Amino acid sequence: MLKKGKKQINSVWNILAVTRLLLGFVFLWAFFDKWLGLGYATTTENAWIQGGSPTEGFLTGVSSGEGMFSSFFSGLVGQVWVDWVFMLGLLGIGVALLLGIALKLAAVSGAAMLVLMWMALLPLSNNPLVDDHIVYAVVLFAIAMAEPRWSLTKWWHSQNIVKKNKWLQ
Repeated sequence: MLKKGKKQINSVWNILAVTRLLLGFVFLWAFFDKWLGLGYATTTENAWIQGGSPTEGFLTGVSSGEGMFSSFFSGLVGQVWVDWVFMLGLLGIGVALLLGIALKLAAVSGAAMLVLMWMALLPLSNNPLVDDHIVYAVVLFAIAMAEPRWSLTKWWHSQNIVKKNKWLQ
């Protein structure tokens, strides 16, 4: 019985590692699509590299509605600093998840980004409280607490800057 339990726990850690890699790809894909305009969520002419705003489409859509926080988010439309924070967040969170480094920081910053996006969408159209943004935010914390599989976590934690600054874990 004990062997089966260890095998199941091992499987859970592996599944969380796969989930970490997949979620890292989700964040990095969003970054590259918005940066280069790969034609999925962002057209080539609206790419950040072409002068487009990576947040404008989403923020314009939610701020033009009658959402609970639409007036707050309408003030963010077209702000250069918002685009930079968003894009650096997508890149940083995606890289951290793929490499398995700075996972606590990635979980907190990723959850903050996702909760803000969730707030922008309120009221939700399909469910009164929960959508994929909330689910991803919770999954980020599970990943941050998981055993580090298939990652550079041990190497990352051995770096002097990380030893001195625990928030970088």
